[in-house]
Amino acid sequence: MNLPHSAPQTTVEASFAVPIRVFILDDHELVRRGLRELLEGEGFDVVADTGLAVEATVLIPKLRPDVAILDARLPDGTGIEVCRDVRSVNPALQCLILTSYDDEQALRGAVLAGAAGYVLKEIRSTDLLDKIRRAAAGESLFDPAVKAGIITGLADPLDARLASLTAQERKVLDLIGEGLTNREIGQTMFLAEKTVKNYVSSMLAKLDFQRRTQAAVYVAKRGDEHQR
Repeated sequence: MNLPHSAPQTTVEASFAVPIRVFILDDHELVRRGLRELLEGEGFDVVADTGLAVEATVLIPKLRPDVAILDARLPDGTGIEVCRDVRSVNPALQCLILTSYDDEQALRGAVLAGAAGYVLKEIRSTDLLDKIRRAAAGESLFDPAVKAGIITGLADPLDARLASLTAQERKVLDLIGEGLTNREIGQTMFLAEKTVKNYVSSMLAKLDFQRRTQAAVYVAKRGDEHQR
């Protein structure tokens, strides 16, 4: 991880006379280096970069960049989870999810996490720079109709809570739906049983369930609805 700069937090102006502060999260060092060189060459201030979600979740609220560029898939999580976590601390933060995959579920997750946009890595550098500037100015880069459709689709409050689960918690929920015990879930996910128990407790709390049997019934019900 490159050490963060000590530059003070600034307000992004419409003219962009003040450098836009950017944080980069990507698990490929060459991608991070390329993005840093591109952005700094165009007058942006890259405050820090890292390849780990856990580090980004800690550093971003401290450094308070104007825009965080977050890789969608990481060894220890996802950029969408990081976006949701850091925006819960600072809702004014703008996040761009950068990914190699055109994934509808990830697009939906990005919208629900409050990201400013969802960008494929094949994007041209000039277009990426434009999107970063627009995000820093507070503009949403999602198609308004697509964004509205995703939000409207969450009419069920429980579905909205489901969107708050991390990838690991969602996997635990699915395995509970298959009838697995905590020990069996741990063996399947290569986790300690105590870690699984913590995931279960967190997942139940987010879904407002009191018992794991409620979670199992919910998974079964969703499966039946999808088969209709």
